[in-house]
Amino acid sequence: MLEMPGAISSACFMNILVFDIETIPDIETGRRLYNLEGLNDRDTAEAMFAQRRQQTGGNEFLRHHLHKIVAISVVLRTGDKISVWSLGDKDSDEQEIVQRFFDGIERYTPMLVSWNGRGFDLPVLHYRAMLHGISAPRYWETGGDDQSFKWNNYISRYHERHTDLMDIIAAYDPRAFAPLTEIASLCGFPGKMGMSGDQVWDNYIEGNIEAIRNYCETDVLNTYLIFLRYELMRGRKTRSGYDTECQKVREMLKAEGKQHLLEFLNAWKY
Repeated sequence: MLEMPGAISSACFMNILVFDIETIPDIETGRRLYNLEGLNDRDTAEAMFAQRRQQTGGNEFLRHHLHKIVAISVVLRTGDKISVWSLGDKDSDEQEIVQRFFDGIERYTPMLVSWNGRGFDLPVLHYRAMLHGISAPRYWETGGDDQSFKWNNYISRYHERHTDLMDIIAAYDPRAFAPLTEIASLCGFPGKMGMSGDQVWDNYIEGNIEAIRNYCETDVLNTYLIFLRYELMRGRKTRSGYDTECQKVREMLKAEGKQHLLEFLNAWKY
């Protein structure tokens, strides 16, 4: 399961779980849907991209159900502790890391925070949970067993049990949506580091799973820092409280001592 350190209470969203996923083409499903048996993985993916370009007139980004998850990274804020890590290890298969994500929600009921999680990450997680037969009743609760979830649940768009920062900061208007890396840079945070989402497949083919996981962790750190700025903007944090939280992140990155986290720290302007 998602091993969250420290004592946790679900009251008032005391636990905040910021998450991000990285995906590759679901080669197995692509072969079945498009009669691509006999092609190797790279050629199968290219055929899937070509099929998508034909459908859209040029955009090769695959539909949600054709993505396979290879990394889920999280920032957890609970009590006085803050941590960043990727679920499972570099050898964990998709079922294990998706199971860990939903098990963590099942046990700890955190407030989820994402950037475009409603538009991408969660729908992909839904499809993969369905594929693997993963049960997550707490996540899907809408008030039948727990009345506190009736108007504020993980599926509801306009409440904060899942806060999609891209969605809410854009006032729910797709014309105002912005890339994570640009908003992070706008705020003085590092933005994308090491790679971008469109490079994940090539890195996966080359066996660079650890690099993908590290990249995902820097993305989720950017998301958490934007969340802190959002909390300041809406008055949930004072300026001194915001500065204190940022300092906690800096101290955590130093204590972790991992190269990609130290590079993130060094690129953090203010």
